[in-house]
Amino acid sequence: MKICVFCSANEQIDPDFFSATEELGRWAAKNGHAIVYGGVNQGLMECLGRAAHEAGGRTIGVVPTIVEKTGRVSDHVEIEIPCDNLSDRKQLMMDKSDVFIALPGGIGTLDEIFTVAASATIGYHQKPVILYNLKGFWNPLIQLLDDLQRHGMVRGQWRDYINVISKLEDLDLQ
Repeated sequence: MKICVFCSANEQIDPDFFSATEELGRWAAKNGHAIVYGGVNQGLMECLGRAAHEAGGRTIGVVPTIVEKTGRVSDHVEIEIPCDNLSDRKQLMMDKSDVFIALPGGIGTLDEIFTVAASATIGYHQKPVILYNLKGFWNPLIQLLDDLQRHGMVRGQWRDYINVISKLEDLDLQ
């Protein structure tokens, strides 16, 4: 299975996020899953790529040309898929992946989560989208989604499109 992981490229974040990211990368490799990710050599992205790669897993980096030009491509990317911009990147990630997991991240991660989830709501795919709610990181987003639901701004139930887990043991990729 190809697991797309959205996550932060920042360094100065909670060390527990790095530990959980490393655990996910090793778990994916051990279970024969490939990691599809942004391929950047910083933050949780670098941690994920390194952990998966060092555990013998396949890493697929979808890398915008601007990242290449600034020399921020991880050495742990086994297969690099170049792209022109972030819109292309998201589309390629959707096309190449079977499931999407969002670790803690910022604006880019939110953009990726909602692009993939919105695509599912209108029928472009039926692939799982998972918020990995480490230490309650996604709680404010979950509250926002619940509030959108209460106000009738979500067709159906948002949890039909986005699943929430709080530990790796809860990850069910059946």
